[in-house]
Amino acid sequence: MQTLFSIQYLRALAAFAVVVFHAGERTGLHFTIGAAGVDVFFVVSGFIMMAISDGRPDTPAGFFRNRLQRIAPAYWAATTVMVIGAIVGLFPNLQLDPANVLGSFFFIPLPSPNNDHLWPVLVQGWTLNYEIFFYAVFALVLFLKPSVRLAALAGVFGLLTLIGIVAKPENQTLAFYTAPIILEFVAGAALAKLWKHGRLPAAPIGFVLVCLAIAGFATIQVMKLEFDAWTCGPLAFMLVLGALGIETRGKLPAMPALTYLGDSSYSIYLWHTFAVSVVVQIGLALSLAPPLLLIVATILGTLVGIAGYEFFERPVHMFLRGKRSALWRFPIRKPAR
Repeated sequence: MQTLFSIQYLRALAAFAVVVFHAGERTGLHFTIGAAGVDVFFVVSGFIMMAISDGRPDTPAGFFRNRLQRIAPAYWAATTVMVIGAIVGLFPNLQLDPANVLGSFFFIPLPSPNNDHLWPVLVQGWTLNYEIFFYAVFALVLFLKPSVRLAALAGVFGLLTLIGIVAKPENQTLAFYTAPIILEFVAGAALAKLWKHGRLPAAPIGFVLVCLAIAGFATIQVMKLEFDAWTCGPLAFMLVLGALGIETRGKLPAMPALTYLGDSSYSIYLWHTFAVSVVVQIGLALSLAPPLLLIVATILGTLVGIAGYEFFERPVHMFLRGKRSALWRFPIRKPAR
């Protein structure tokens, strides 16, 4: 699959939004809409998986194995750090439960001993439970002809969402897998079909869609409105659709640094909370002003994520693919299109 810089940029911005969200929660300067970065990630994930499957045929088993190799090692490493840290007392507020720890490693949503949520040891890993579920369903869809895969995916996730709406299950696990947020994967997959057949909007319309999406997210933040997948999902869809429309018409500028952050977005998402927590604790002890603390926590959280990408995620990924990886690379030249 060709490199789409619009997707890379959106991955970078989504990861940055999540970092600011967590930094804001810990400094009292709440940037709640930053949590919507997850919605953008899910739409992008659906797009990438469908685009890859259309352009590079793979067996269901091969697809699922490749996806597991892509996301599991870094997540397992971060989870292991959390577990060891809790055992030796680095995270005194983190309670461990054997079932929850095992569920965390096997992507099974189980109640956390720290609260009533279905959160793994590494809290942001809850999104990976959805990702793995999506990959499992998508792997099954690969048994079908490419022409009916989107319809099958939409049928499965649509039915699950309908069950959630109608039954309103009290069982936490059933409620988890029937939440409307799973439709964002389908939305992304539909975008891949539009992209493949050249049916994306023209660049001016794409620009309008991006602006409307950003305005929608900004309105939620400024007005302090409640939001969920029903509001942020369509906004994320508009954002990705608009960005793709701009790029396919050759109107998207090359930004190597943002492309690089897109490459490292997964590690930023996984590792940033370690730095944010430490910075906030030190900053509060030094009585730093909250705005300054937010900026420092965001920058260091991002840098720690980049380090995780360069020194763990990328080398391990290359090793599993049978390739050698040089440590540390940063794009200093304009990326080739």
